[in-house]
Amino acid sequence: MNHSESRNELVRLARSLHQRGLTRGTSGNLSARVEGGILVTPTNASLGELRTDDLALVSDAGEHLSGARPSKEAFLHLAMYRVRPQDHAAVHLHSTYATALSCLDGLDDDDVLPPLTAYFVMSVGRLVRLPYFAPGDQGLAGAAQEAAASSRALLLANHGPSSPRRPWHRQ
Repeated sequence: MNHSESRNELVRLARSLHQRGLTRGTSGNLSARVEGGILVTPTNASLGELRTDDLALVSDAGEHLSGARPSKEAFLHLAMYRVRPQDHAAVHLHSTYATALSCLDGLDDDDVLPPLTAYFVMSVGRLVRLPYFAPGDQGLAGAAQEAAASSRALLLANHGPSSPRRPWHRQ
């Protein structure tokens, strides 16, 4: 997929997630792997009002190349991509129920949710909860990179879910 197609698909997905109530206000961020780095949603952007020219281009090394100021958690997306070369998109949300789950005590951090359905097992597998890091804390990159090497979905403690995904498909 070229840059223009990736921009259009990111905006379509962002609006869909917002319309379905999976993100509110200016929370959450999305990215897509493109030639030369990643396209990522900007900081303080409503996913429901996102436009293609709002997206930032960030190099694989984390350098802001063009566009709006990228999400302060672009490093999280880059960390997941480093260990998941087969993935071409990543989503990090602050969805109500997943964020509430991320705040609970007494969970098995290596497998937060039991395998409720066969579809969950096939699409998510094991859901790993990472320790708490303040939003924008670069320490999250190492923890996310290590966990993403063996898990398709991450739950950031007291924060929300993150998931790298394979090539685009309609959501």
